[in-house]
Amino acid sequence: MVAQRINAERLVLLGWSRAILLQMAHPLVAAGVVDHSHFRAGARVAVARLRGTIRSMLSLGFGDSADAARSIAAIKAIHTRVHGTLRSPTGAFPAGTRYSAEDPALVLWVHATYLESVLMVYERLVAKVPLADRDAYCEEAADIAIALGARPEDVPRSWAALERYLEAEYASGRIAVGADARLISDAVLFPPLSLVTGPFAWVNRLITLGLLPPALRDQYRYRWDAGRERQLGRIFGMLRAVRSVLPRAIAWWPKARRRRT
Repeated sequence: MVAQRINAERLVLLGWSRAILLQMAHPLVAAGVVDHSHFRAGARVAVARLRGTIRSMLSLGFGDSADAARSIAAIKAIHTRVHGTLRSPTGAFPAGTRYSAEDPALVLWVHATYLESVLMVYERLVAKVPLADRDAYCEEAADIAIALGARPEDVPRSWAALERYLEAEYASGRIAVGADARLISDAVLFPPLSLVTGPFAWVNRLITLGLLPPALRDQYRYRWDAGRERQLGRIFGMLRAVRSVLPRAIAWWPKARRRRT
């Protein structure tokens, strides 16, 4: 399966921060995170949350049906607690607009931005993905989005459909970076760090900002220039070279290797 091959790679973690910043650019998603999560907690909590997210991703992608069902149930249980109203007007949404993590439209936005971001990083660091495989990637991921609450008729099942959906969302006025999104983005890109994790955070920050749509990067108020573009090119080149010589025993998640064998 194409989705398993892509999600097996540890390096696609470098697409997650881009996906998060895109997701938070929807004011209702950002409000839910600010109101209902401890995203500004210390490094220990952040690491625990990352590990939990990775476990869920691996269970959904490489576990058996029981593993996947448990992960979906756990995610949906969290979603039932995340609802409220927008505190400040942002983009097309006036103050007082109701939000819910169970809203099919928000589930779909999170799904689509994740798919695009992970494939974008995979192509730059691992291998190009032919159009037929891109279509299979969307098709294989569709059931998870539906299980989490997206409307079946809305979920893109081809790469062209995914691109059309994203373009329509950007054109709609619903995607606008507000104060909540900026608060979350700073916590994601500049977390409490030790000297050991600092270099990884710098690489993650450079890749995240470099791959963001320029209009959204400007809305987040992060600076980008030719010097950083050159840095990004060098980082991509270095990571591609490293990945090209890594055995799967290192490059892939253990659960993915077991599933493959």
